Amino acid sequence: MNILQVGILIFTIIEIGNVLMLYFKPGSKIANGVGVFNAWEKSKQDSKVHELIKYLVNWVAGAKLIFILMAITVIIFGNQMTQIFTVVALIISILSFYWRLFPMIKKMDKEGEITPKGYSKTLGIMIITMIVGFSTVLIIALI
Repeated sequence: MNILQVGILIFTIIEIGNVLMLYFKPGSKIANGVGVFNAWEKSKQDSKVHELIKYLVNWVAGAKLIFILMAITVIIFGNQMTQIFTVVALIISILSFYWRLFPMIKKMDKEGEITPKGYSKTLGIMIITMIVGFSTVLIIALI
């Protein structure tokens, strides 16, 4: 197994945990559980709103499942060039977090809508760590 496959595999394992959490324990405050959003509990007061939120949570889990299965395919069947471009695609797609999602969660955190307080900063650090990790894997593979 080369460094690219290892990097993609680590991402895949993390995402499998996130998908399992979203499907089976969406209200959790770990992995990608949406329990950190105070609105999750508030949505339960309106069954129609809660059904929409659950639908969107499951939609995200399904989209992540597509990425997981594609990553597994690249790990097993992809040549080195495909693996390189997969890592580049992962870096770019993970960077998109800072375009739309980070400003939103940072605002919610500031307004007291996230528990625990400061979670947006923790999440931002976790995401940048993934980007740095993939960038390191890419540089090592190219050298």
